[in-house]
Amino acid sequence: MRLFRWAKVMVAFLIGIMVVQLVSACAAGPQSAGKTRLTIATVNNGDMVIMQDLSSQFEAENPDIELRWVVLEENILRQRTTTDVASGGGQFDVLTIGSYETPIWARRGWLRSLDQLPASYEIEDLIAPIRTGLSYDGSLYAVPFYGESSMLYYRTDLFDQAGITVPETPTYAQVGEWAKQVHDPDNGVYGMCLRGKPGWGENMAFLTTLTNTFGGRWFDMDWQPTLDTPEWHNAINFYVNVMSQYGPPGASSNGFNENLALFSTGKCGMWIDATVAAGLLANPEASQVADRLGFAPAPVESYPNGSNWLWAWALAVPQTSQSPEAAERFVAWATSQDYIQLVAETYGWLAVPPGTRTSTYTNPDYQQAAPFANIVLSSIESADVTNPSPLPTPYQGVQYVDIPEFQAIGTQVGQRMAAALADPTSVDQAIAQSQTVAERFMRHTGYID
Repeated sequence: MRLFRWAKVMVAFLIGIMVVQLVSACAAGPQSAGKTRLTIATVNNGDMVIMQDLSSQFEAENPDIELRWVVLEENILRQRTTTDVASGGGQFDVLTIGSYETPIWARRGWLRSLDQLPASYEIEDLIAPIRTGLSYDGSLYAVPFYGESSMLYYRTDLFDQAGITVPETPTYAQVGEWAKQVHDPDNGVYGMCLRGKPGWGENMAFLTTLTNTFGGRWFDMDWQPTLDTPEWHNAINFYVNVMSQYGPPGASSNGFNENLALFSTGKCGMWIDATVAAGLLANPEASQVADRLGFAPAPVESYPNGSNWLWAWALAVPQTSQSPEAAERFVAWATSQDYIQLVAETYGWLAVPPGTRTSTYTNPDYQQAAPFANIVLSSIESADVTNPSPLPTPYQGVQYVDIPEFQAIGTQVGQRMAAALADPTSVDQAIAQSQTVAERFMRHTGYID
């Protein structure tokens, strides 16, 4: 029954993608047949597919509200929503937004504070670092529908064959050795899978945490870029060496989704990536390695604090919403304890939104279904956006820098790192070019002279 329901949802989702522009064009006003119409801009991922399917229950409980969905690819979503709220367009009532954008947009006055959510919402139940990342100046501006850190996934069968015992806190030196031991390309198994696709939220999400734990940082306290430093060289050389020797072919084109497909079909010995993948990999209906799956915290090098990232996809209400009270009612429903219970009853506990509420991780049913629960919770709780590096930083963020310019800088640097991985550019050249790119952006935007 759950498989049939999932298939039905996916068909509906694909149809929705095809007609999204038509839906958007028709959603010109806040009222429809006496109802308040909420237009929701969202990303095309599995958790939001489930939310759309279950939102009919919200409409049944709130007959005065009609929901319209605008479903977009992540990069297009950011572009559309940023343009709309910055220009005061008022096209959307609910935005899908990340931990990176939330404090920046709140600082600019683009978002409504959500501090007035009802007591029944239990804001204090939101996991503290996730809640902090979605706040600005002490007020909550978005509520999470899933949160994540990063962790190490590995094949227990391959590790057993190689005689490898994973310690409580693995190191990158150990990971490099393990990749060599389990690498078996003749049988279609690669020792390590890591993000290589360029982008501030793709390869640079991982590489920023890698550089953190190798002791590096993006900028010094005067906002001078610090990429051309020994810490960055050591981190990127480690990454390129491991991936060139023990990674899959074409790794510079692989992002989260590509590596998820590789690992779930048994082609990766290890993978370091988002904790949100744990539920997918542990589900035997979606993963061929669910019965031989190991979990560990993200590896560390010299500095443990910046090795695991912190992220949330969340829902926010823009200041330009024409129906803010109804919008707040929806975002409270969609991220509540009752909604998590509804997902569990409909799809099973492995499908519930992870990383949002402490009560999920203390629930015995979830603990039984999710053997990775404790590692995920401890990874999220230990992530500290205020101290990503052993050196002082003028910014916050573990796998990103909380300034508007970082999207452009991170993507430009990500392109250089992808070139180093693909081998048309050396690591030294890629870092030198990245330093120049970062300096140019920071000078152009007035951070440095």
